[in-house]
Amino acid sequence: MNAQRKATFKAKAHALVAQMDLLEKANLLRYDSPGVPRLGIPAYNWWNEGLHGVARTGTATVFPQAIGLAAMWDEAMVKAIGRAVATETRVKFNENQKQGVVGRYKGLTLWSPNINLFRDPRWGRGQETYGEDPVLTARLGVAYIQGLQGDGDYWQTAACAKHFAAHSGPEQGRHAFNAAVSPKDLFESYLPAFEAAVKQGDVAGVMGAYNRLNREVCCGNRWLLQDLLRRQWGFSGYVVSDCGAIADFHNHHKVTRTPAESAAKAVAAGCDINCGDVYVQLVRAVEQGLVDEAALTAAAERALTVRLALGLLAEEPPFADLDYDLLDCPAHRELALEAARRSAVLLKNNGLLPLDVNKLTSLAVIGPNARNVEALHGNYNGVASQYVTLLDGIMNACGDRVRVRYARGCHSYLTPETDPGEAEQQSQAEAVAAAAHSDAVILCLGLDPTFEGEEGDASNPYGAGDRKTLALPEPQQRLVRAVAALGKPTVVVLCAGGAVDLRYEDEHFDAILDVFYPGGRGGQAVADLLFGKASPGGCLPVTFYQSDAQLPPFEDYAMAGRTYRYFTGKALYPFGFGLAYGRAELTAAACTPLADGTARVTATVRNPSRWPLRPLVQVYGKPDHSPLAPPNPSLWAFGRAELAPGQETTLTLTLPAAAFTVVDHTGARVTDDDSFTVYVGLCGPDPRSAALTGHTPVVCRVARPR
Repeated sequence: MNAQRKATFKAKAHALVAQMDLLEKANLLRYDSPGVPRLGIPAYNWWNEGLHGVARTGTATVFPQAIGLAAMWDEAMVKAIGRAVATETRVKFNENQKQGVVGRYKGLTLWSPNINLFRDPRWGRGQETYGEDPVLTARLGVAYIQGLQGDGDYWQTAACAKHFAAHSGPEQGRHAFNAAVSPKDLFESYLPAFEAAVKQGDVAGVMGAYNRLNREVCCGNRWLLQDLLRRQWGFSGYVVSDCGAIADFHNHHKVTRTPAESAAKAVAAGCDINCGDVYVQLVRAVEQGLVDEAALTAAAERALTVRLALGLLAEEPPFADLDYDLLDCPAHRELALEAARRSAVLLKNNGLLPLDVNKLTSLAVIGPNARNVEALHGNYNGVASQYVTLLDGIMNACGDRVRVRYARGCHSYLTPETDPGEAEQQSQAEAVAAAAHSDAVILCLGLDPTFEGEEGDASNPYGAGDRKTLALPEPQQRLVRAVAALGKPTVVVLCAGGAVDLRYEDEHFDAILDVFYPGGRGGQAVADLLFGKASPGGCLPVTFYQSDAQLPPFEDYAMAGRTYRYFTGKALYPFGFGLAYGRAELTAAACTPLADGTARVTATVRNPSRWPLRPLVQVYGKPDHSPLAPPNPSLWAFGRAELAPGQETTLTLTLPAAAFTVVDHTGARVTDDDSFTVYVGLCGPDPRSAALTGHTPVVCRVARPR
């Protein structure tokens, strides 16, 4: 949206708020706002979700979970998915307006995307993010924001970047947790995606986090919400609290004594909308002299500006003519299917894949995720009109040509209600028998959002949604060992929201395909990949560590030892890693510094295989001498090529000027080196990536652009 349109909406909001009394202003700041009827401002509920489809409000297209979208490394696809989600949100909104329905999950303010850094694989909500790298997270976050909001005279929906800031577990205790973060880690790792959301994405909203940041509550943090977000970055949208976060001030953080004090602290710091019920105390807070009415006025103007930018008060509402048939339409379902194909990461393949149905007579499909709908959609999801489980997809692909034998084999995980005794043994025995009598085995393992996710949603027995360990749950480990003992050709299909300890599976099985939570038609996408209708091309947005022993304590927010940039051990599968059925070649690469302080990278990629491929060009860099740089090269740029068999193309990528700086211990970006090493390749520059892929990045030595 251009600046002139924004200014128009801001001026109109100012004029309307000037006519309001104190209570009317306060009512505008409730997430369940009753509106101001005398001024023609209707009731509105701000709370809606759109992480990977319209969520929690019935039927909608269910796209792959965000971590799967990240594995595509494809801004254009992510933006297209955001556009589809926005369209379906408007369709639902229009119908609700016709019926006079106003309530939670019925509005146009989507509290997505989650652009927190997936710093630790044990975090249950990591599945909602775009991975562990600030550059990848920023670029995909901006793409999704742009898709949700559109580029017309009105926003189609209003995106909201969350959770600001330094919020990535633990779930248990999050309402009282203090994230102790150094200025260097904060500005180098935790904040860049939020800055990009504001400056590049023009995001409409920002959600404050539950936690404290260096002892100050995030939703009542003047430095965070005013000095940094609004003054330094120029953010002009609205800030909303996470749900219940302001009540945490007095209930858990103990930084205030009463709800009125909490409301005053939050609105004075710049938190405009309260998801919760504390802002009903705002009138009392003003009357008690705890906060100046001017703070409510400013917040009300910002909130109303967003509603005007969505066209909620327009005489002729925008997007009112959208056809109802666009909801969960064939085009959107096909987009979700293609995203599921592109998001899958092939972690291992000794030649077993793709399977040839003409050479099989029987196939065992076993494991707790084979028929598990929960493992398709991830959390913050809508309801697909049709779910295609992994078993469904495989059976449909095999038809009558191949006998498919199914057995669950075990429970997904143990709970106090789970019987680990005779019933579990019988289930495992059935699965082993099915595998023993089949030509090959598809072993469907992993997790689902009943096990990992947000506190209060997931029901694992110990972690409030977080994982205690990277290992598969015990029932699955027993099944894995029993199947491995058969020596059958076996493919592991993994559904999970992040990294899993797969050392045993990597050693004993022929192929491993990580499909994350692949969406409503995920089973069809998996079958397309297993049987060669498409080639996998996804690349990991996170590091797969070998075990928990390689991880720092979960509660420690220091980046040392975390993510590919700071991890000095040997990963099982590195960040950026992914195989395909064919092998592209990087035939030439160069990096040229430019006069504007940026640099241009050119990379020529060829596809000598018989498969259509989408190779990912990854560019990493590191100063040659700076003591302030992370120990490992960092991602600076990336781009996808689309190559038919035998085709060659050259990609041109830009390295921003910021790439040739480092963050010092005060959090400032500085220039302290004049020479850099740039790695251009089809994988990361670490030895493990080269060993697994057979690719060696081209090394370019460049002087700092001036």
